[in-house]
Amino acid sequence: MSDSKTLDHQITRAAFWSAIVGVGAGVVQFFLPLDLPGGYEATAADRVAWLAANSGSFIAGWANQIVAMVTLSFVCAALAWRTRDANPLGALLAGTLVALASMAFFINKFMAIWTIPLLAESVATGSSAHEMAALFLPILNVSIPFSLFTSLDYLGFWLYSLSGLLIALPLLRGTTPSKIAGVLFGLFGISFQGLIIGVMMGTITATEIEGVVGLIALPLMLVVPVSLALFRPSAAPEG
Repeated sequence: MSDSKTLDHQITRAAFWSAIVGVGAGVVQFFLPLDLPGGYEATAADRVAWLAANSGSFIAGWANQIVAMVTLSFVCAALAWRTRDANPLGALLAGTLVALASMAFFINKFMAIWTIPLLAESVATGSSAHEMAALFLPILNVSIPFSLFTSLDYLGFWLYSLSGLLIALPLLRGTTPSKIAGVLFGLFGISFQGLIIGVMMGTITATEIEGVVGLIALPLMLVVPVSLALFRPSAAPEG
């Protein structure tokens, strides 16, 4: 087996197992919280009290998000790899955008499992650094769409959307699972650009952003189970 075929086989196999882990992480997420109920309207005191009482499940939820993000990023990168023959430059740019998105996601999700719990603990216990902690905790609010935390999240999704638009058309020329992935990437990519335009024009308000993003991201999430068929060991190679 040539070096290129060996690399292709390794990427395909890793993408298949990444998709399996990603599906599992998606199921686990239903049982783990990412914020207190009604997080957008919650007061700072309510948030501190909830984090102090639920820090373990909060950390577990965001740690699971890291697993889901890593698997999704690898699946997206592997799909970009499959388009390298049809569109080499597009595949390279798409892979780069996925890498940049992963970095944005890593930054805020690490802050969720490290910084936010420590800030909440400092405020709750009244430590010597509680004034600084009380100042920074709202900046890292995980529900308000214009906090530093969520801005990094939406930056990551935007980079994903650009990557998806670059590989959507090449994927449509492949097998049936490849075509489905191409359609899903296209829907997500176009919809997310529409979200950005809507926010800039004021037609989508701050309170609506989280719900709209949840709907827009659904096609991206569906790419993971679809890729199981695309990357399964018995699937015919493309490219």
